Amino acid sequence: MARALNSNEMHEVSVNSWEEFEQQLKELRCREGDSASRLLFRGQEQSSWSLATTLERNDKAEMSFGQYYGFISKVRPQIECFTGNVWTIPEYPEVEALVKEFDEFSLGLSSGRMPAYSYMVHLRHHGFPSPLLDWSRSPYVAAYFAFSKADDKSDGKVAIYVFSEAAFKLGGNRMPFIHRFGPYVKTHRRHFLQQSEYTICFFFDTQWRFEQYDKVFSSNRQQQGNLWKFIIPSAQRLKVLKLFDEYNLNAHSLFDSEETLMETLALRVLHF
Repeated sequence: MARALNSNEMHEVSVNSWEEFEQQLKELRCREGDSASRLLFRGQEQSSWSLATTLERNDKAEMSFGQYYGFISKVRPQIECFTGNVWTIPEYPEVEALVKEFDEFSLGLSSGRMPAYSYMVHLRHHGFPSPLLDWSRSPYVAAYFAFSKADDKSDGKVAIYVFSEAAFKLGGNRMPFIHRFGPYVKTHRRHFLQQSEYTICFFFDTQWRFEQYDKVFSSNRQQQGNLWKFIIPSAQRLKVLKLFDEYNLNAHSLFDSEETLMETLALRVLHF
């Protein structure tokens, strides 16, 4: 039996089946009312994993935005050479000065603007460590990512996170901020196929730095919105993936490559 949901706190909800998750999601959307259309979803193949960016996983959790911008500026010529794309982004000294200004940079973030956002999205979709945490507006896309690589031969569990951004947020020095970006950006097609949006977690001391999501959603620091973590048995994997494939939600439709076509066909003929 799933634990009942309450509002205005962080939730962890265990369910026994995909159908039970869908029922919980339906109840959550009803409770969210007008905000339900703005919910974000993220799937993770192991429920024990924390909510963390790929930059955090590379042990760079509190790197400054200026430092990170320097790194991605440095590799841009090589990436442009191999992809044929060109990104017009601010020069590094300009951004290095900007991130030391609390008000100016904060105003840009609040308006959904961030230096080199489209370039950063492209990097994120191709495996370069990123401070962007990727979400989907679709719970089914998120669930696909949770189940696609999960181990269904064990008693493991996957997680689907649901984030409801606060309408009004507190702010100040050393206080973490979660800013939401997307979906209107010209970038890689996967961004649109996966109905992607992104969040980035910051705090300011003498300059803007990245913050860990675990610190934001710890007790007494819940000021950026509500977060639900739904835990589902990974044994549901093939049932869920077969259901999704009937609606053409699969690796090929989400990534559109020859490799993912092979992955999708193999799953159909060997397991469905």
